[in-house]
Amino acid sequence: AVGVIPARIAKSLTFMLPEGPIIIVAAGDARIDNPRFKAQYHTKAKMLTAEEVDERIGHKVGGVCPFAIMDDVQVYLDESMRRFETVYPACGSSNSAIELTCEQLEKVAQNFRGWVDVCKGWREE
Repeated sequence: AVGVIPARIAKSLTFMLPEGPIIIVAAGDARIDNPRFKAQYHTKAKMLTAEEVDERIGHKVGGVCPFAIMDDVQVYLDESMRRFETVYPACGSSNSAIELTCEQLEKVAQNFRGWVDVCKGWREE
């Protein structure tokens, strides 16, 4: 998204939980906070490898998004995005994005499970 601050470019982070793969969509300036992740999911944060992302999520690294994903992938949205009127998640490739409000993103995210607060680096702490 040309001319947009990087924080508004929503990134889709992929992890493996005991029950299967998940995507956490977070603001571009947010990073996973391991203690918060463990408190939320009761397991250590284990990111998928690039090969696993392609196989388990259905997109290549750089184009991962919460749309058109494998049926068993659960999607969570991180609170770090709520401070923006709109955000720009990818659309399946490294050179595609769509502008959405958080409410729209919630509606179109496949297998949406809820909002979480598992990131750091985006607010005063």
